[in-house]
Amino acid sequence: MPRVHHRYASVAGHQLFYREAGPDDAPVVVLLHGFPTSSFMFRHLIPDLADRYHVIAPDYLGFGLSDAPAADEFDYTFEALTDLTADLLEQLGITRYAIYVQDYGAPVGFRLALRNPEAITAIITQNGNGYEAGFVESFWRTVWNYQEAQTPGTEAAIRQALTLDVTRWQYVTGAPDETLVSPDTWHHDYALLSRPGNDLIQLALFRDYATNPPLYPQLHEYLRTSGVPVLAVWGRRDEIFGPDGATAFAADAAEAEIHLLDGGHFLLESAGDAVAVIIHDFLGRRLPQTAGVGGMTPRTTTHAS
Repeated sequence: MPRVHHRYASVAGHQLFYREAGPDDAPVVVLLHGFPTSSFMFRHLIPDLADRYHVIAPDYLGFGLSDAPAADEFDYTFEALTDLTADLLEQLGITRYAIYVQDYGAPVGFRLALRNPEAITAIITQNGNGYEAGFVESFWRTVWNYQEAQTPGTEAAIRQALTLDVTRWQYVTGAPDETLVSPDTWHHDYALLSRPGNDLIQLALFRDYATNPPLYPQLHEYLRTSGVPVLAVWGRRDEIFGPDGATAFAADAAEAEIHLLDGGHFLLESAGDAVAVIIHDFLGRRLPQTAGVGGMTPRTTTHAS
């Protein structure tokens, strides 16, 4: 079993936590987590991939074990989270890498790709949206209402997303067997959501999510022109980003590979083994596997392990 390192790096004056595993000279895979979780969501996938890949899984600022400055001290936007992620990868000497994006990982990962297309070797999207077709209105209407007008009513409605009940709902809804999903997941996430001031961080990002769909046309053009390999492996019963969001990638990404599995938003919790097999097959065919292609430059960063 590959060893997983748990590390911190100082980036732009903030401590960012990340998990790292796998050979230094192997192809790099960067795992980008969603809301309301952190790199904790990849705790099983990382060792599954690290036998053949160098895996990096950061926690965004305000999430997981990374610093969480107050919302009035840091402007929480997806651009800012992307800036910090890019700076972390640069500090780690990572210049070429595949991305795995889920939920919030999509606006971060797709921004990375649009900023530096040559860096991206492949895209794996697991319920990480890039098309209007993916939005399930019954979930997103509350978010859209809050984006359009911040009133006591719209804020009270969106704050339900920060409760234990809705956190659990995100994990178990769509799972073929709820008993396959560990309660550790939603209790872990809820504990971090409940830190003083974290609610205001999450509200800022709910508002800023409105900046993501306007980037979709640029993303689609990138997919059409770059030839980047794309794998969409999706929980077909996700009630946040529906399966139409997965099949939509085939319209722009040449030879996109689409897998709709029996599961929900956090597919790794109930079908992690199947997802790992699909990723290994995809990357094994679409990426070079020889030593020395990891896309990492020598680094002198000091880690706290």
